[in-house]
Amino acid sequence: MRILELNFERGWRGGERQTLYCMRQFRQAGHVVSLIARRGGKIAQAARTDGFHVIECRGSLSQGVHLAATGGRYDVIHAQTANTATWAVLTRACHRRPVVFTRRTDFRARHDWRARGKWRRIDWLVAISESAASEPRRLGLDPAIIRSAVEPVVVDPDRVAGFLDEFNLRGKRLIGTCAALIDDKDPLTMIQAVYDLARRRDDFVFVHLGGGGEAAPAARALVKALGLETVYVFAGFQAGVESLYSALDVFAMSSVEEALGSSVLDAFLQRVPVVSTDAGGLKESLADGRGILCGVRDHAALADGMGRLLDDAALRERIVAQAYGFVRREHDAAEMGRRYLAGFERLRHSHPGSHG
Repeated sequence: MRILELNFERGWRGGERQTLYCMRQFRQAGHVVSLIARRGGKIAQAARTDGFHVIECRGSLSQGVHLAATGGRYDVIHAQTANTATWAVLTRACHRRPVVFTRRTDFRARHDWRARGKWRRIDWLVAISESAASEPRRLGLDPAIIRSAVEPVVVDPDRVAGFLDEFNLRGKRLIGTCAALIDDKDPLTMIQAVYDLARRRDDFVFVHLGGGGEAAPAARALVKALGLETVYVFAGFQAGVESLYSALDVFAMSSVEEALGSSVLDAFLQRVPVVSTDAGGLKESLADGRGILCGVRDHAALADGMGRLLDDAALRERIVAQAYGFVRREHDAAEMGRRYLAGFERLRHSHPGSHG
């Protein structure tokens, strides 16, 4: 098959990594994979480095023009974001190819009629979690569930050592998160939780891994106002961040909306115990003893959970064992690829004008 992936994001977050994982699995299975991406975006750079054919477009309109003109050369068009799904649907009269959309968010649609109309014109709607599937189901659709994948990484000890030295973290107990500084991730609640914990103990440093966003000014101001400059470290975007998880004693998430939370799955793979809010797909991931769950915006519960995981070795061991088995079983990249490809084959054979 000839598969066209669509991802027009500028930065590098969970959805972009999943796009690359999909592309690798499809290529490994013998298919020809191309990507339409934003010119200069991180997903374009990563895919090209990985040897994929990448079509870079300056803006969304040029993406649509390219889809209309060349989309018919492919067997399947796979949109990895809501914006690219819109363009794939708007141009389908020109390309006449089956469109697949993977929904990676769990927020409510602003306009029911618009979302329902778009999703009904998609040939195969996929959601990455039960939480991500809830809104399409509310609007009368029945998406397939294909959970996002995580791949085991070989920890680079030099990378870890360099990071610890850069931020003067050697010999310290580390709690960390990996999240952009955006409202959905609720960094202000995390900062308040760290403040609560720091009032009780002084044996840890909190490391915030992740790029900026609209909440960055308020987050930095709150850290300063609470006097947490030596306790709460903004480490920014870090390449090869998965290796850095191995330096953490505890991983924490404070999201108010989260369709899945792939960074939590990375922590599972690195055998780092997790405390998190129960937003969206996080509740699914940490169920059945795979972590400590707290209510959204409950900074006191987050602080208590982080403290428990620092102090209770037996609890950490139980959580890590449960979480590691779960992530290896339910979030395997090869299985994710097989499920997508089975669906693509069904579409190819049922769609008029399919290639090959």
